[in-house]
Amino acid sequence: MKRPELSDFAARYAAAWSGQDPDTLASFYEPDGSLAVNAGEPARGRPAIAAKAAEFMTAFPDMIVKMDTVVRDNGDAIFHWTWTGTNTGPGGTGRAVCLSGYEVWSFGSGGLIAQSQGHYDEAEYERQVNGGPD
Repeated sequence: MKRPELSDFAARYAAAWSGQDPDTLASFYEPDGSLAVNAGEPARGRPAIAAKAAEFMTAFPDMIVKMDTVVRDNGDAIFHWTWTGTNTGPGGTGRAVCLSGYEVWSFGSGGLIAQSQGHYDEAEYERQVNGGPD
């Protein structure tokens, strides 16, 4: 994937996270692709990826994911993002979050994400969602 196509793909991916449709988000992955967040167990396959996305989308119904940059790194791509939203889903705290993070993507033969390894500061996430010292 050349740079313009990669930028377009990443922008559409960010919009899919913001769109509150987990199946649309999962469609960016190969059928047997995987999505892992920090050190968590990877969600494997589109149904599991959609379920993982739905957890975030339900907890943060107003979430917006903005693409900051996407760059090539050897055969992979690194997608940097900023995520904002308010934890107003079931059992939510009502607190807003604003976090930056990134995903390292490897692509499959179908031109979709075969593996994504996402990273964000979990302690900062917990502080923003649950309160605590600034």
